[in-house]
Amino acid sequence: MTTFQSSVRLMLRCIVIAFVIFIHDNAKARDANAAFVREIAPGVYAHQGAVALMNAENRGDIANIGFVVGEKCVAVIDAGGSLEVGRALLAALRQITDKPICFVVNTHVHPDHIFGDGAFVAPGVTFVGHKNLPRALAQRGAFYKKSFRPMIGALADEAVIVTPTLTVDGERTLDLGGRALTVRSWRTAHTDNDVSVFDTASGVIFTGDLVFLRHTPVVDGSLLGFLSVVGDLEKIPAKLAVPGHGPIGVDWPAALQAEKTYLETLTKDLRRLVKSGERVDRAAQEAAQSEKSKWSLFDDYNPRNATAGFAELEWE
Repeated sequence: MTTFQSSVRLMLRCIVIAFVIFIHDNAKARDANAAFVREIAPGVYAHQGAVALMNAENRGDIANIGFVVGEKCVAVIDAGGSLEVGRALLAALRQITDKPICFVVNTHVHPDHIFGDGAFVAPGVTFVGHKNLPRALAQRGAFYKKSFRPMIGALADEAVIVTPTLTVDGERTLDLGGRALTVRSWRTAHTDNDVSVFDTASGVIFTGDLVFLRHTPVVDGSLLGFLSVVGDLEKIPAKLAVPGHGPIGVDWPAALQAEKTYLETLTKDLRRLVKSGERVDRAAQEAAQSEKSKWSLFDDYNPRNATAGFAELEWE
């Protein structure tokens, strides 16, 4: 064998090895993308975020997000807490279907649900939200990007605040082709701009932060309104739920019970403290303490809930 033949053989061997590595790495990437979501019902996919505060380590990936595939197109429900998370959701979606994305529904204004929106900005994509969401984004969007920078760094700078062009006041049906999603707006509860998304074909409801599991519920709207909305949510004939935080694909309406107990306990304790003339700082320390062992991030959120709830109940 000549030196030239040996060189050609070596070169061909290197090309084959490089090709095998390329195929292997691409397969691993496809598997990783697909593993980002789980199919919880036919055509319904969800990703479970970490039960944690947003930080650089988790890249803002703390909210539950997902998508529903119809015959004609796809609807995304929340895009996650950073552009990186949004792109991961998009990559997972594209491993599953090449159908166009027609809707992105933002369940409410909080950064862990909307900072990934920029990954889905494209011709033909309609962003959907509560009638109050445009105002909430205008008031809070820039503030959120600035205030979350110490937590997630440059990821906050990359976030794109996308104002919905299709708003919901009551109920609106999104047609995905052979599959209809019911988007319902709610009175002030977790926030003043919450919507839920119900897929009647599968019986799956995406609740946004109207439902929390494991993660302490957050009251950024109205404690009494939150309790009232939980009662109305129970009447929806869903089978499975994707809550805003915690396990996904959980039985409905059982998914509501822990949150309902927490909100009822908080309300009862606060009413007692208001009636006895206690100050708000004591309410923040004492209210709902019997629930502490049942929830993560309790000390981060319960004092805030108690403070807001105390002010609300003082005016009953």
